[in-house]
Amino acid sequence: MNSFQVNARLVDIQGRRIFPAKIDVDNGRITSITELNNDEGLEGYILPGFIDSHVHIESSMLIPSEFARLAVAHGTIATVSDPHEIANVCGMKGVEFMIENGNKVPFYFNFGAPSCVPATSFETAGATLTSEDVSSLLQRNEIRYLSEMMNFPGVLNQDPEVLAKIAAAHFVGKPVDGHAPGLRGKDAAAYINAGITTDHECFTSEEAEGKLSLGMKILIREGSAAKNFDALIPLLNQYPDQMMFCSDDKHPDSLEAGHINQLCARAVDAGIDVFNVLQAACINPVVHYKIECGQLNAGDPADFVIVEDLVQFNVLQTYIRGILVAEKGRTNISRITNAIDYPNQFNCREVTIPAIELRGEGGIVPVIEALDGQLITNRLNLPLDSVNGNIVADPARDILKIVVVNRYFDAPPAIGFIRNMGLKDGAMASSVGHDSHNIIATGVDDESIVQAINSIIRCKGGISCISKAESFVLPLPVAGLMSADDGYNISRQYTEIDRRVKRLGSGLSAPFMTLSFMALLVIPHLKLSDKGLFDGDEFRLLE
Repeated sequence: MNSFQVNARLVDIQGRRIFPAKIDVDNGRITSITELNNDEGLEGYILPGFIDSHVHIESSMLIPSEFARLAVAHGTIATVSDPHEIANVCGMKGVEFMIENGNKVPFYFNFGAPSCVPATSFETAGATLTSEDVSSLLQRNEIRYLSEMMNFPGVLNQDPEVLAKIAAAHFVGKPVDGHAPGLRGKDAAAYINAGITTDHECFTSEEAEGKLSLGMKILIREGSAAKNFDALIPLLNQYPDQMMFCSDDKHPDSLEAGHINQLCARAVDAGIDVFNVLQAACINPVVHYKIECGQLNAGDPADFVIVEDLVQFNVLQTYIRGILVAEKGRTNISRITNAIDYPNQFNCREVTIPAIELRGEGGIVPVIEALDGQLITNRLNLPLDSVNGNIVADPARDILKIVVVNRYFDAPPAIGFIRNMGLKDGAMASSVGHDSHNIIATGVDDESIVQAINSIIRCKGGISCISKAESFVLPLPVAGLMSADDGYNISRQYTEIDRRVKRLGSGLSAPFMTLSFMALLVIPHLKLSDKGLFDGDEFRLLE
């Protein structure tokens, strides 16, 4: 590997100063850092690379090697990656695929051991990871932590299997990620005292501050669907050592547009001290998860970025292990084009219109209310009519039918109703349906819903948009969650299908991401699994 030299204004985050410097790199490592007398002729600012402190790579619809190609263009050099989604579909084989594919490119993925597979007993997943499986994963160097412990009732009720997974992480000295939306007071304290160190599910500053005061690390999340940045960012100046940035779930079009660098720009614009911003973006995840990337010290791996300024954070260059992986918004990471053995599980037959009809006399029914920018939903109780003995949707009032189809074996579909998806024509469907990733669909009429579902079954995974005039399908053959195609091409295809759904009437910022979370039972208040409507407050299926 060639030696080279970089001259720029060095941002010493921990020393809280900026100075002109010459950085010498040899064989992928920083050999020396020399402070210069002046910054005349220097362009840009050099700082450690950005880190997404909690993300499900699968939600980008890209395999890890393609995710890396897009992320490095924005200065991201590492992620704390929970392979929970593919594990729920393919188990250990899915986790192995993520690790092996990620190892093929220069990037730090830092995978976790999924803690909740399946996420609950009220849905059908494709696999189960026992405490013994989790313990085995945690023994591996590639596994850096125990992924988000979503089963907070299990923690509070001291479920033996849940506690065994947490104990396995503590035994090998690896941190445990949390997931406890709305948990406050004594319950939050008990959850944290069980040895859980982070949470990325805070919706309000009051909830976040309560957990911060108990010593928990809080992740400021801004993804394609869940957006908590504005609520939490004022806390960063007060708790600069306890906060990090994350996306959690990020679709390919928004990943192509930007990543953690965008959050840095927004934070500075909000008046947060730039050193505190970079502490959260570049330093805290490394310390907490013991990530092995460089931190701009002599002897470290040559992992750093050069940004145009400390206001917009436009990335001029990204280096990982001394390799120039991106320059001026263009990736230099080559595609992995050799044959890949894609894991998947898709074992259901196509559905029929009678299968998704809901027999009944009508009246007041529970309706899911989707909220733009949030994973949480409301429960509404609204009147619906019955036509020929079937309870029907009412698109004029923005009440659509929602259906979940078990993709792992043939079973009767689960049926409900949803408000705020906005469609005035046709239907949309997805095999990305957190957390078990059964097929989830919504639409204005049964015929369109069935067409949308069956188009995905024929592809063995994907997202679809069906209308009277046209149909569009984006296949996702890797576990029904991802494509191995060029990431920029997938971004363009996703942009097109997103545009088509919005043309059908959806006013949501990310309709497919929002739809995918309507089966996420661990977030209140009302959701739909393949087994039926689920009350997230009482944690039970409705009658």
